[in-house]
Amino acid sequence: MAFDKNLDKALFSETVQFETSRITVGVFSYNEGTAKMQISRENLNNNNGEYTFAKLGRMLKEEAEKVIPLMQKALENM
Repeated sequence: MAFDKNLDKALFSETVQFETSRITVGVFSYNEGTAKMQISRENLNNNNGEYTFAKLGRMLKEEAEKVIPLMQKALENM
């Protein structure tokens, strides 16, 4: 079965902005299933000013300090 965006329900989503990137913490439920937390990064493209998806990978201390409170909020929505 292929992924169907229409079945993916966002229960929570909040983004924190940094100088050249942003990190979003969200809680999603697919097809009325178990709620799951998703953390994603988008990097700013200097050529066109748009954000593009990037692997989250490692976080700087500054990033983690701002993302952890969002993760705690997300847990309340699970």
